[in-house]
Amino acid sequence: MQKLLLAGLLLIGTLAGVDANAQKKNKGKKNANIAAKPTSPEPPKEKKPTLAEKVKSSKKLKGLFTIYQDTITGSVQLYVKKNQLGKEFVYQSFSISGPTSLYLNQSMHRATSVFKIVKAFDKLEFQEVNTNFYYDKANAVSKTAGVDVPEAVVLSEKYTVEDSVGYLVNADALFISDKLDPVKPLAPIGAPPTAFFNLGSFNSAKSKYHKVKSFPDNIDVQVDLAYDNPAPYNGGGNDITDARYIRVRMQHSFIEVPQNNFQPRLDDPRIGYFTQEINNLTSIDPVNYRDMINRWHLVKKDPNAALSEPVEPIVWWIENTTPVEFRQTVKEAGEKWNEAFEKAGFKNAVVMKIMPDTVDWDPSDIRYNVIRWVSSAHPQYGAIGPSFVNPRTGQILGSDITVEWYSGSATPIMDELYRSPAPQPLVFPGMKHQEITCTMAHELKAQYSAGLTALQASQATDADIKEMHKQFLYYLILHEMGHTLGLNHNMKSSQMLKLSEVHNTAITRKKGLTGSVMDYPAINISVDRRKQGDYYTTRPGPYDIWAIQFGYTPVSAAEEDMFRKKLLSRSTEPDLAFGNDADDMRSPGKAIDPRVNVNDMSSDAIGYAVERLTLVNNIIPNLKDKYSKEGRGYAELRARYNSLLGQRSSMINVVSRYVGGVYVDRSFVGQNSPNKPFTPVPLATQKRAMQVLTNKVFAPDAFKADNYLLPYLQSQRRGFNFFSGTEDPKLSSMYNNLGTSALAHILHPTTTQRITDSRMYGNQYSLADVMNDLSKGIFDADLRGNVNTYRQYLQTAFVKQLSQLADVKSPTDDVSKAASRYTLKKLKTKMSGAVAGNEETKAHRNNLVYLINQALVVK
Repeated sequence: MQKLLLAGLLLIGTLAGVDANAQKKNKGKKNANIAAKPTSPEPPKEKKPTLAEKVKSSKKLKGLFTIYQDTITGSVQLYVKKNQLGKEFVYQSFSISGPTSLYLNQSMHRATSVFKIVKAFDKLEFQEVNTNFYYDKANAVSKTAGVDVPEAVVLSEKYTVEDSVGYLVNADALFISDKLDPVKPLAPIGAPPTAFFNLGSFNSAKSKYHKVKSFPDNIDVQVDLAYDNPAPYNGGGNDITDARYIRVRMQHSFIEVPQNNFQPRLDDPRIGYFTQEINNLTSIDPVNYRDMINRWHLVKKDPNAALSEPVEPIVWWIENTTPVEFRQTVKEAGEKWNEAFEKAGFKNAVVMKIMPDTVDWDPSDIRYNVIRWVSSAHPQYGAIGPSFVNPRTGQILGSDITVEWYSGSATPIMDELYRSPAPQPLVFPGMKHQEITCTMAHELKAQYSAGLTALQASQATDADIKEMHKQFLYYLILHEMGHTLGLNHNMKSSQMLKLSEVHNTAITRKKGLTGSVMDYPAINISVDRRKQGDYYTTRPGPYDIWAIQFGYTPVSAAEEDMFRKKLLSRSTEPDLAFGNDADDMRSPGKAIDPRVNVNDMSSDAIGYAVERLTLVNNIIPNLKDKYSKEGRGYAELRARYNSLLGQRSSMINVVSRYVGGVYVDRSFVGQNSPNKPFTPVPLATQKRAMQVLTNKVFAPDAFKADNYLLPYLQSQRRGFNFFSGTEDPKLSSMYNNLGTSALAHILHPTTTQRITDSRMYGNQYSLADVMNDLSKGIFDADLRGNVNTYRQYLQTAFVKQLSQLADVKSPTDDVSKAASRYTLKKLKTKMSGAVAGNEETKAHRNNLVYLINQALVVK
């Protein structure tokens, strides 16, 4: 048995060995077969396109960035050098043409920002940089620079070519879009769609490039952006060809950040420059502002000379769109700024040139500063004087002035840089605080028209009228050029001269009619033609010269603090008074200092207003004969009359601001100013203003000179322009607005609370006394007789405004509520003691009692 078992095991082992050898042989054969089989070739690597191949059908434009534009499709590609990655560039957008109601007028400066281009794997990112903060590198906290303020990635696009020098990237998504500057404004939430003209939706297929330019230090790309709105609720004005299809022309400019020794100059609240607002996040100062003023980079040719020409002056070209007859005046006005620059150490800092009809450059090229005239269907401005800057330093890089030709009189109609809410309260996402256009409602045109009416109605000579127009243009160009030099408005400067001095040319032609050309003064018309002086100031005033000294005098970094302290210590000098739009009181309840306002003149603005109201009343009897012309309607008569109503309204606003006003002094500690920061307007001045309103505005016969004209105030019919309303003159509205405009300010909740608050630091005119004097002026004159229509509206408006203040649910302060209720009760007593008049008067007084009872009912 054992032998059999052993033999079996040997047989199994032998068979296993044979099987293993067989497997080895088979495996070898298999491997041999595999080795013998031919291998498949590896797929060829994809060949990357070369730069030459990608741009073979394109036109090459060399410059800051090399631009390739396809000659067949128009598509644009940018070639970005590797050494340009991470560098900062200034971006600036301009509107070139579009609906004026959306502020897309020619040469409107829009968004300014700092951009950089960054490589992110296989893409290039176009990033907008946040420049709102400063970090002192000597402070350890500066290591946190950029925390919580990330860049905004405007576009991330795959590059199509990379070579040893740079990257090629398609730029259509950057330019044929509204990524860089959102053109379409946003309407307020809840606004009805019929209230606003709407661009509709962006249509990239219908959009195209208009003009592409590349220069060593910048590129300018103009695009025509198409917007479609198949069912517009609002068709816009007659400048809109078809509201369904709108095209907007925009210019996008990228500018190399200047490499120079420009030294930023910090702002100061005692002087008025446009600024780059910067917060110092490494400062523990309670006021951590590091705002830099906007100014040009001027360098003396001879640094050691007290007066030297600049290496590069500020050169202005008067475009050939300017009417020939005005070009020399524009040139002379611009050159007047050299008087101010000489005080800063520069000779011929401003150079004015007249553009020939044929040149080899384009006025839209940002390298040229151009004064141009345009004629828009519905201009939102009369003159624009903006500039664009490097946000990092405040260095002005370029500027334009655009003057609107006003059809019919060759007169611009208003200035642009007052930044109040727009007539259409739209939101412009891509534009910051200083880019929205002016809404001053044709202010300059209104002043000029009133002056022209006054001169013509008083039989002034053609030479007088020509001189007034010349001074107007001087003032306009000086004003707008001041903006381009960095200056903002100074609405306090018209208080420089005494009332007795404003027509003394021995004074006004030596130092100016106003302290600054950056004001909006009333046109200076004398009640007595024999005493007429200058109509406008025609030279930079003392404030302007001082401001240019501050902005442009070259000083070393070591001398900067001493220079600022010495120069700014002069801010208390009367001729250097300053207050800008943020301080002015043109809107009811706004600001506090009545001396900071528009349409006033002299240090006695109340007295000047009385003279202007007298002038208007003297002119009105002559209007009908002067402006009723054979073979014509009464449209011009109506327009002239309305311009005089505008003068009345302006003067009423000026006078009313002194009631409850507070004088402001912004001098710093150590300047030894005789004034406190806040000083209530003296009681005698407030009382005087109230008396002027009583006699010249609230009185029953305040506007009796107008009565003969009222049946002639006829608008001209054109087609069916009366279809949506009646053509009769809305006299109640016109006159009611005059009387109640004073009440709108004095009884504004902000004003009433200011009157009470200022009682705690010197105001002697209590709110109860203010309301009592208003009550006397508005009611006492006709308590013993009939109340005419004008006074009925005025008295009713007064009661309604008191009722609003007295309402327990109103946010008005308690003192205002108390004074309002007390005054209403006294008025009710007055009504019960009034002598019965005609039926109309009885009905009116009965209604007043009803309104008062309603207001006094506990709700």
